[in-house]
Amino acid sequence: MQELRLERVTKQYGEKTAVNGISFTAHPGEIFGLIGANGAGKTTTMRMVLGLIYPDGGEILYGGKTYSKELKGRFGYLPEERGLYPKVKVSDQIIYLAELRGMKRSAADRALKDWLERFGVSEYYSKKVEELSKGNQQKIQFIAAVIHNPDYLILDEAFSGLDPVNVELLKSMIASLRDEGKTILFSSHRMEHVEELCQNVCILDRSNAVLQGSLRDIKAKFPKERVTLATERPMEGLERVPGVLSVTAHANGYDLRIDSEAAAQRVLKAAMETNTVTRFELKEPSLNDIFIKTIGGNRSHE
Repeated sequence: MQELRLERVTKQYGEKTAVNGISFTAHPGEIFGLIGANGAGKTTTMRMVLGLIYPDGGEILYGGKTYSKELKGRFGYLPEERGLYPKVKVSDQIIYLAELRGMKRSAADRALKDWLERFGVSEYYSKKVEELSKGNQQKIQFIAAVIHNPDYLILDEAFSGLDPVNVELLKSMIASLRDEGKTILFSSHRMEHVEELCQNVCILDRSNAVLQGSLRDIKAKFPKERVTLATERPMEGLERVPGVLSVTAHANGYDLRIDSEAAAQRVLKAAMETNTVTRFELKEPSLNDIFIKTIGGNRSHE
């Protein structure tokens, strides 16, 4: 069983604490979300998981065992920065990378052709990387991370450079790997992607885990502060309803920010008294809302 567990892991660089006592568990068949602002400790955590650097304290356990060189072939890593050689053919370098992970050349060649077919880009087999668009380079880099069928997959900004269609395609690929039982550590500054793919998350801020657990439990701790309203006729005076902080009109109705759930009932009552309500929803907070509340809106994301 390839469970990934971090227990009170710390990392120091001189006087700077990069990671301060982080603990979490990612299970097989799970996509675990690791999110945070710049300098929060995400990249350091990922590098420690990969064995590229070692923690100064605590333990990282893989199926209950500590790191060993034998684990190298069981990792797949998709870094935020592209690391492929632009002037080398796709087939030459992906097969070479697979061989470094212990695959035989013939098996690597079959696996590469299979992945290219799954992505619908079989014609890229003999192309140089520099001949591909940024989005297609990202697909090839993803294949490089998974071609050797790793148990542990670490994905950092997996959707970088992809258009919406290809984002959905890659999401389906990642979900299929999850369903195969892979243990996946996933990091992205796009909160909607984390929210869609991950059941459990850990939010890092300045080297510390400030919020973690299941998304459902985390959301239950935060108030519902958004209302979606649609009516048959235009509404006036919504901004004067007590507890309404802002009103945004759009083609399909209104989005309202409120200061309490009680204000939502006042909005509904006011709308029903003067109009026909076709839609009313008190919306749970998004992960983006929670992130901003937890970390603060004046800090940039990674």
